[in-house]
Amino acid sequence: MRWLKKLLIGLIAFILIIEIVFYIFKIDYLIKAVRITYFNGHSTAFLEDYKYFPNRIIEKSNVAQPWKIAKNCNQIKATKRLEELHKEIGTVAFLIIKKDSIWHESYYDNYTAASKSNSFSMAKSIVSASLGKAIMEGKIKSLDQKVSDFIPGFKEGITANMTLGDLSSMASGLDWDEDYYDPFSITTRAYFDDNLRALILGVKGIERPGKSYKYLSGNTQLLAMCIEKAVGKSLANYVSDSFWKPMGAESDAFWQTDRENGIVKAYCCIASNARDFARFGKLYLQHGKWNGKAILDSTFVAKSVTPRFKDSPQYGYGWWLSSFKNKKVFYMRGHLGQYVIVVPEDDLIIVRLGNHDKPSTNGSPHSDDFYVYLEESYKMLQQELPPNKN
Repeated sequence: MRWLKKLLIGLIAFILIIEIVFYIFKIDYLIKAVRITYFNGHSTAFLEDYKYFPNRIIEKSNVAQPWKIAKNCNQIKATKRLEELHKEIGTVAFLIIKKDSIWHESYYDNYTAASKSNSFSMAKSIVSASLGKAIMEGKIKSLDQKVSDFIPGFKEGITANMTLGDLSSMASGLDWDEDYYDPFSITTRAYFDDNLRALILGVKGIERPGKSYKYLSGNTQLLAMCIEKAVGKSLANYVSDSFWKPMGAESDAFWQTDRENGIVKAYCCIASNARDFARFGKLYLQHGKWNGKAILDSTFVAKSVTPRFKDSPQYGYGWWLSSFKNKKVFYMRGHLGQYVIVVPEDDLIIVRLGNHDKPSTNGSPHSDDFYVYLEESYKMLQQELPPNKN
């Protein structure tokens, strides 16, 4: 039994040494990363990881506004190609909302209409909407207001002229490694570190802001910190009061924080369901109006879904941009293939939530699965029988 005792002592000593080394080199966040991610059988963040982090609540509406259900909902079955893709990459929710009514709705892997899952970077669109709301309320002057008005640490050097619009449009010029699978990248650290504010305040500028597009999650986190200073409340409460409640969300949502009662991980990590996420698609489809009332300024909405830079037509202010069959498309997008896709010309919203995506194989900034959802949804819609005239 002595050998077993020595083995246990040696194992404990090894673990302590590893923890000390992690602490000395300031990579102790990796302990949390391993515990949450790898010990749950994943190699990156996953749909239900919000259960392993503290969260702030985005409170639901006291007067829920359920989506209308089309009379012929689910009469047209998903195409074979679509069902095969759902199975291959682990779709958990798929909705087609046509003319403000749910026309098709499917759930998989024991998920239901009420099931929550992590939206990842779809949250960036919601943070950008919050920027628009703060401008509309006069709490922020404009997209051109400087970041240093709210965070004085960015007042010197190359970041002195960095604006809130630069952050929203991914043109900050900040030093940030957008790598979701490298355990030593700043993106990974931001996800698991328990002092996100200090991490963001330590980021430096390396390029002139406002000159070109480069997708960086740190931009949205810094933007959220500015918005919170401007509005004087937590971003979760601001989103609840400005959008979640007015749009009649049926369920509370959870927004991951860096620690208990800490700041939200604003660049990602709102956990909700497909129906409630779709409300932001509807809001932007309706030019910022909800039930006839302007929640967002229509000019801001239009600017958000228009490219800022000609050589980066895939992004506006917090929203991804594309086209399909010569029709304008804008959409919310998150890690592993979370989407709220809007085709304004056809009054169409497509929502997909799931475990994986299919990365682009042709150099496009849009993932391969994104186009499949559009192509197959339109095939389904084309099968719809014309209304009976009798």
